[in-house]
Amino acid sequence: MNFFHGLKVRLSSPTGTRVVEAVKILAAGTILILAFGFLTNRISYSWHWHRVPRYIIETTDEGSRPGLLLQGLGMTLAISGLSLVFTIIIGLVTALFRLSRSVTANIIARGYLELIRNTPLLIQIFFIYFVVSPILGMSRFASAVIALSLFEGAYTSEIIRGSILSIHQGQWESAHSLGLNGADTYRYIILPQAIRLIIPPLTSQGVSLIKDSALVSTIAIFDLTMRGSAIVAETFLTFEIWFTVAAIYLVITGALSAVAGRLEKRMRIAA
Repeated sequence: MNFFHGLKVRLSSPTGTRVVEAVKILAAGTILILAFGFLTNRISYSWHWHRVPRYIIETTDEGSRPGLLLQGLGMTLAISGLSLVFTIIIGLVTALFRLSRSVTANIIARGYLELIRNTPLLIQIFFIYFVVSPILGMSRFASAVIALSLFEGAYTSEIIRGSILSIHQGQWESAHSLGLNGADTYRYIILPQAIRLIIPPLTSQGVSLIKDSALVSTIAIFDLTMRGSAIVAETFLTFEIWFTVAAIYLVITGALSAVAGRLEKRMRIAA
């Protein structure tokens, strides 16, 4: 429930609700088609699930160690975690630029948003890795983090800006009457209230970040998706490996939604 709650918060409009329902119907239909194919032998496939555990936990004479899929998961979490930190920073700065009275800050913010939101993430990854990276001497890991941070930061900035704008005007007036300057008003009055509104859609953005991180495999980063692809190419365990990879992504994103839901509930009670 928490997983779908975070998604519904972001897609709360009538159009968004229809999209969610369409996705559910599509997923259910896909499962039914696959089940029908296997049950009626229209899809001939010999399952080898017993070969999958070695790619999760590898057991050797020296003991157990993470398998290739867990190694890829570690890379995915490292990229996603670091990207999420920079995403929030970029999103906050961009939102403040858009709310600023400075014409220059507004132009910079709007230019960044239009550029990022109107170009595909994959193209941005290629541009940063093949064009910017050689000039600045960046590694694949750094290129992936920067590309994901810039892409997700554009959408996060709108989440933060919308939450700030939803704060009642009286809060601003009260802060000014107390003699607080702009920075202190944001720090002590506005942002603490906006955080409660930011968390649900930001959780959904975090889920999107984890899923979008799969695209970094295109620049030869051995994340979870790349590891899965390499194992499939070597073993031909197509369904077993990809179902396992999908399950791992589902567990991670579901756990993120659950933690954010609990945090949101505590903050609501504290308020």
